[in-house]
Amino acid sequence: MIIRKATKNDMTSVLELIQELATFEKEPDAVVVTVDDLVRDGFSENPLFQCFVAEVDEEIIGMALFYYRYSTWKGKTIHLEDLVVKENKRGTGAGFALYKEIIKQGKAENVRRIEWNVLDWNTPAIQFYEKSGAKVLDDWRVVHMDEEGIKQFLIEE
Repeated sequence: MIIRKATKNDMTSVLELIQELATFEKEPDAVVVTVDDLVRDGFSENPLFQCFVAEVDEEIIGMALFYYRYSTWKGKTIHLEDLVVKENKRGTGAGFALYKEIIKQGKAENVRRIEWNVLDWNTPAIQFYEKSGAKVLDDWRVVHMDEEGIKQFLIEE
């Protein structure tokens, strides 16, 4: 297994993994991002994200997509947006290898925190994260405003 930085040519496989994750998270129709979006946003002069892939026999079996954020309390941080391994390749160590690569990236970049979200029903993931030393915060809620919410807010203003 090889863990490496993703290239533009990997974005079709990355999108397939994103779609697989959306299905796992019970939102199969939620993905609107395209390969062109991923290429533009990840490989422009000022990329919005970076990505590692896990590859076996020239097949991408997993990915970890992340970007840098800035915390007013901590400074530079990493946000791990998604880490996913193909369902039929889970248990191969690919997920752990990608997770470790993100943590190594954080150490190399001297970030003070790496953060991500996990669904409250994904007990195996929560247990893995806690066992690895991560803290799952029960007292914080994720807040987001979707396109419709943005539109409505600006109409009502």
